Amino acid sequence: MAITVIEAISTLGAALSRHFPLGVSHIPREHGQAAANVAVYSPAYRDVVLCLQPPGGHWKAVLLPDKTDGVHHGLVENMPAGTRYGFYADLGATQEEMLLIDPEAVQLLLDPYGQYIDEHVGVDGVTRYLSVRMDQEFDWGTVKRPNTPWRETVFYEAHVRGQTMLHPDIPEEIRGSYAGMAHPAMIEHLVGLGVTAVELLPVHFHIDEPHLHGTGMSNYWGYNTLGFFAPHVGYASAGAQAGGPQAVQAELKGMIKLLHMAGIEVILDVVYNHTAEGGPGGPSYSWRGLAEEQYYRMRDGHYFDTTGCGNTLNFSNPHVIKMAMDSLRFWVEEFHIDGFRFDLAVSLARNGEHEFNNQHPFLLAAATDGVLSSTKLISEPWDVGYGGWQTGQFPTGWADWNDSFRDSVREVWLTDRAAMLAGYHHNGLAKFGDALGGSAELFAPSGRSRLASVNLITAHDGFTLADLTAYNHKHNEDNQEDSRDGTNNNRSWNHGVEGITNNPHTQAQRARSSRNLMATMLLALGVPMITAGDELGRSQGGNNNVYCQDNEISWVDWTMDEDAKTMLAATRYLLQIRKEFLAAQPSSYPTRGGQSFIHWFGADGQPMSAERWGNPHERVLTMLMGSPDGAVDGLVVFNTGITDEDVVLPANPRFTNQDSANQDSANRDSPNQDSANSDSTNPDSAHLDSANLGTANPDGTNPDVGTVVSLPYRLIMSTESPTVSRDGGPTFRQSRSVPPVQAGDAVRANANTVLLFRNDLIVQ
Repeated sequence: MAITVIEAISTLGAALSRHFPLGVSHIPREHGQAAANVAVYSPAYRDVVLCLQPPGGHWKAVLLPDKTDGVHHGLVENMPAGTRYGFYADLGATQEEMLLIDPEAVQLLLDPYGQYIDEHVGVDGVTRYLSVRMDQEFDWGTVKRPNTPWRETVFYEAHVRGQTMLHPDIPEEIRGSYAGMAHPAMIEHLVGLGVTAVELLPVHFHIDEPHLHGTGMSNYWGYNTLGFFAPHVGYASAGAQAGGPQAVQAELKGMIKLLHMAGIEVILDVVYNHTAEGGPGGPSYSWRGLAEEQYYRMRDGHYFDTTGCGNTLNFSNPHVIKMAMDSLRFWVEEFHIDGFRFDLAVSLARNGEHEFNNQHPFLLAAATDGVLSSTKLISEPWDVGYGGWQTGQFPTGWADWNDSFRDSVREVWLTDRAAMLAGYHHNGLAKFGDALGGSAELFAPSGRSRLASVNLITAHDGFTLADLTAYNHKHNEDNQEDSRDGTNNNRSWNHGVEGITNNPHTQAQRARSSRNLMATMLLALGVPMITAGDELGRSQGGNNNVYCQDNEISWVDWTMDEDAKTMLAATRYLLQIRKEFLAAQPSSYPTRGGQSFIHWFGADGQPMSAERWGNPHERVLTMLMGSPDGAVDGLVVFNTGITDEDVVLPANPRFTNQDSANQDSANRDSPNQDSANSDSTNPDSAHLDSANLGTANPDGTNPDVGTVVSLPYRLIMSTESPTVSRDGGPTFRQSRSVPPVQAGDAVRANANTVLLFRNDLIVQ
């Protein structure tokens, strides 16, 4: 039994402690550097005991003497950085009995605001957790957050551990760690690829769910949070863990500093929708033992769960909102984090009646807060409760993961093509065009532009890009759940063979489909997100739910065979093309009215009509995009069909004498007619049409810059197959010896191929 010293706090005279801020905080210097103000929210309890163990010292038990608005608080004289601590409360015990508790024989309640969690195994073999007081000092030097504009942002969703576990150029002792993520070899890859932000799966302290115990598996993804202010210790290198809490914290901050020095933002995937305490009757680690009915969403005295994880944090309670807001500010102010992706964000915006409210106080507070409004706020806009799908409905200041984009693009390149080869034609290209245009109709009602659309083809949850093209069905046998887990609605296509094949034709078609999917995402309006390893053709063997697979199934494979080199070359070049195109447009492109346009044409070079958009036999779509004030227009030909086609490159409407009837036709023939009509009356919208092209005169003269002349189209990339570069590797860069193409001429677009052209403009 631990030796516990009972200490008393004087309550004579004026109160020296405060009920704010919550957690452990510094107090005026006259009380000494080791003194601390301790405050914890626990309204139902008459008394709360603080148990603490200073570094190298004995355990102490202190009854927090004051209680204000449900917060117990007190001033503790000797609680230096490194002190381990926790709380104890018991409605049926006296104060004397509570003070005699053995802190090593029970799970003390963690501080919800604790900035570090110490995990240890007691003499009884039970794993327990304690909060640790931290000093947040760190030398950031002159390094600042990159503050990359949304338009230039390209997300790269990665797992700290899985990203580097197999990387041969990273020292073995730091693989799978914060230090490994910031190693020069990894930063070189990210910068060379062209991404601007890493979106890290949860790095808040998390634990395994009980059902994984004894299976040999763990919660690899980390969506089971035990501390919203504490970093996950297991992602620190062995050296940092041996160095203690300050070393672990310094390694994480050092990773962020080095990524910022390279111009790469750090986005955290955060899980405020539920906690690791699970459902009713689960363990009491913190919130449940302190204020269960306040922290968790209830209905008729029972848990009301909209997450599928056993509990849901109650964001209709202001104390829960405050905890989340304080946590977010902490990570921005102390760790210099650049933004957050909110897991199951709909659960964070449900009101007291459990209904989603896009004007929920938390959503508005985060978007307008003086600290958080400068960061990127990204919702996963769904949960598993009633009315849980809310893509496009979040308020201004937020961006949404766009599952509509994901599903539409997968269907066009995969399931639609599979159906056509089987003799069926189901869908036209209207949804595809809408996705390419940034899903404007979906986001406009919330007052947001197409930059609120985070476009993705894959994410950590689901098939990888390569597996989308190699499997019709999930293969989750390794998860030991008889493949009941993971979605069955993958919209994938194996190209005729399930899984691994040595057939070179099938391999080539799969690789081309992967490139087409990547090209569509990187060329569409909106903000793209690449899943780590997709740029290398990473496979999970058909497992679409690797949440429990901390092994080679889920780790990024850096073998770099020819297929990986080819996919990497295509992705790099696509990102370079995207960057160069945006650099040739005004800074307000594509969100400001009059500063962007998209024209749509069929294989014959004629504008798409409403009938053509809905015709399932129309499988070629040409997209011409740019700005009236830009220096380059881009033209992309998508042959999503199963036959090769001769495609006529259209005349650029900016430089033809179109009459008003033709212009009206362009508006009317957008993928969504209602969207086009609303756009013509809203100059600030950016829907899929040409309504905002009026700044150029019909004869091609811009009154502000003189005569603008369009040069012939120049092919800059085809996804069909690579050529050999000067260094012997694969390349998709087209030689300048390829003849330019005049408007009205036809080019060959083979089936399952994307062709990219530049239409350079000069001013005379």
